[in-house]
This record gives sequence, C-alpha cells and structure tokens, in this order.
Amino acid sequence: MSDTRVFADLAEFEAAVGQHLGTGEWHTITQEQVNLFADATGDHQWIHVDPERAAQGPFGAPIAHGYLTLSLIPMLGAAIYRVEGLSMGVNYGVNKVRFPQPVTVGSRVRANAELAQVTDAQTGKQAVVRWTIKIDGEDKPACVAETVVLLVP
Repeated sequence: MSDTRVFADLAEFEAAVGQHLGTGEWHTITQEQVNLFADATGDHQWIHVDPERAAQGPFGAPIAHGYLTLSLIPMLGAAIYRVEGLSMGVNYGVNKVRFPQPVTVGSRVRANAELAQVTDAQTGKQAVVRWTIKIDGEDKPACVAETVVLLVP
C-alpha cells in the first residue's frame, strides 16, 4: 500500500524537482473498462473487445487500448501525490508517450511518478511529471509518459 505524498503548496512541490514522488496502488484492468473506453473512443478493434477472438490472437487475451492505459494516470497518480492549496490542475499536454508492453485484460497495473520539471506559468506553475506504468509480473512497462499539467493556486 502506498502513502500519498502531500505537498503543502506549489513552492514545496517545486522543491521536489528531480525526486521520485512515489508508487501507486495496483489497479486491475477489466473487460468492462476496455469496452467502455472502446465506446467512448469508437475504437472497437477485436484485440480489445472480442475476448474469444483475442484469446486466439497475438496477445492471448484482449488488451487495453494504449490510450486507456495513458488515461489512467490521473486515477493512478491520485494515490501518489497531491499539492494542497490549488484551485485547479489542468492537463496541458504530453511531451512523450510510449507503450512498450500491451496490457491484457485481468492484468494489474500501477504507476510510478518522478517530478521532472516545474516552471513559472502565467496563472501558476507548469509541471512535467515522468510516469512509468508497470504491469504486475512483467519486466517491460505498459506505458512511459511525460505529462504536463498547469497548477493554479
């Protein structure tokens, strides 16, 4: 079980640049979650939504969409850290994303976070966080991403 790292304010958060922020809780990827993501995005490729056909396919089971894995970062990251005193945090973008290993339905994933950079922005601070989403029992990560978030006091 992870302990959420709590920063009192943006200044304390900025002082943590270069540090590992923590490791989150395990989350099991379900077929229902994959199906709902397919419905939301219109990506109903059989490798995601047809368990019988996917079982005979290259991964031996249905796999989560790469972008589903990426979209889990806010949820997986909530158990890792939080910055107090913010009015909001807004996704600003992604500098880099890779999906080295597919995530099969039923797998457990969790995130590791490192604070790479914090810079001044017009309305607050812009932070770059390096995320590694690990799959339980696998050597390669599911996703490696640098996200950019605007933090507004």
